[in-house]
Amino acid sequence: MTASAAHDAYIAAAPDALRPLLIHLRARLAQALPDADEIMRYDMPGFASAGQVIAAYAAFSKQCGLYVAKGAISAHADDIAAAGLKPTKTGVTFSPGRPLPDHLIAALALASRRDLGV
Repeated sequence: MTASAAHDAYIAAAPDALRPLLIHLRARLAQALPDADEIMRYDMPGFASAGQVIAAYAAFSKQCGLYVAKGAISAHADDIAAAGLKPTKTGVTFSPGRPLPDHLIAALALASRRDLGV
């Protein structure tokens, strides 16, 4: 199975309410990281370059997560808080009621790439 087909299958298996969020997140990440490859690592879809995972995403029962480099989270901590979201060391969780803004998806992806040096 290609990585792209694996992303499709992952999204199809997610809870119905989260699928639109995942589809949107995947598209925004692809737009922000046009030269990155779609990959599957640790059963999570993501985008990588030069063997480094720049951004990955996951679905849970009631929320989704975007996972990036630690430096990306710390660099955008104020933006994450302004969006009403809570970060972890390497991720941000969001839900249909509180989605991740497009500008923040792009900013986190690009900051993660810079942090990783790829």
